[in-house]
Amino acid sequence: MKISLIQPSRNNLKYLKWSYDSIRKNQGNHEVEICIADDASTDGTLEWLYELQKVDDNVKFYVNEGPERLGHTILYDILVNKVATHDICMIYHADMYLMPGALDQIEHKLTDKTIVSLTRIEPPLHPPGPEKMLMDFGIEPEEFREQELLDWFKDIQLKQLTKVTEGIFAPWAFYKKDFEEIGGHDPLYAPQSKEDSDIFNRFQLNGIKFVQTWGGCVYHMTCRGSRFADGAKRNPDGNVFMKNRETDEWLKQNQKATREFIRKWGHFVKHDQFLKPIIPSKYDVGFIIKNANLQLIEVLEPWCSTVYYDENETRSFRYADYIEKEDTSFDLYEKFKPYDNEKQNGILVEIDGNNFTQQDYESITKLSEIIDNEYNRLEQELMHHSDDPEFELGNLYITIINLKTSEKELIVCE
Repeated sequence: MKISLIQPSRNNLKYLKWSYDSIRKNQGNHEVEICIADDASTDGTLEWLYELQKVDDNVKFYVNEGPERLGHTILYDILVNKVATHDICMIYHADMYLMPGALDQIEHKLTDKTIVSLTRIEPPLHPPGPEKMLMDFGIEPEEFREQELLDWFKDIQLKQLTKVTEGIFAPWAFYKKDFEEIGGHDPLYAPQSKEDSDIFNRFQLNGIKFVQTWGGCVYHMTCRGSRFADGAKRNPDGNVFMKNRETDEWLKQNQKATREFIRKWGHFVKHDQFLKPIIPSKYDVGFIIKNANLQLIEVLEPWCSTVYYDENETRSFRYADYIEKEDTSFDLYEKFKPYDNEKQNGILVEIDGNNFTQQDYESITKLSEIIDNEYNRLEQELMHHSDDPEFELGNLYITIINLKTSEKELIVCE
């Protein structure tokens, strides 16, 4: 198999070296091209890449000279579209150690309209889950117990060689044509966060099947770079701790990306226990809001297509002030309409800020799923009654004009 590994990196040199060594040790008989993006690093990454390329013709790289980072959302696509030369690529993090036999599993299981993920073996830096294995063989390259990992894995690999599930998470291997067909990652999420959940939704909607092989694995130190820029640490008892150690940069961008994801899809990121996406319908929802305040608008705005508001109701804030300060790629001036404007949405939700509750907010976040569950009944009412179906949900008053959805229009990122 000929495969291009896609590795963006920012100030991750010690992990890149560790990862590179594992790839060359354990790639087997496959032709592996390693495509690395140096995202304005200041730790000697570029100098190392120039030296490495002198002795390894199958290392290719792209350099963002900075000083501002591009982020992996953009760099993934630059590497896939402009640097990688093979038809098969794999999104691969700089803090991953390639286990023996992993690429054999990719070759055996990657077929047309399929994406194959390797299973992660991780130290206990994050909560356990059925989609990965938690084992501590080191949290930094300098304490990595390689031989212990390899000895343990021999037995595990034999037991799991035929096991597959349907989740998707890095590292994930794909045919470049399938990636190009949907336009790659959406730059809406640059520099990072939620770009993976977005593209996984779009792959699934485009008919891609997900296969996670448990016979092919990586050891993953997790989240090095912008999220935990100062690496992992242990407490005096030797236990790993990462909670509340995220960088301010990551926290701010993650909050922004989450709001952008909601604006685009109409729901939080959803998946099953093995990380296979769950994609509720995307309805055209309009909020008709009385007695608004700034806090309420901040909470509600991402969850709808249109906000109908009465500027004269309040003097506590101006809607234009909210629009101007909100960091988004969506046109909020187009989104906000006067209260008496003609209502053109398929679903109308009347909201009174004076009695809006936490339970009402939770209903808003699940509105697509609630309508999906009632779809057949609502469709029958639309067909057989002259009046539009109406119902109350807590303090929300909901009118169904039509049940058209638009999630499939989101598949291709232009």
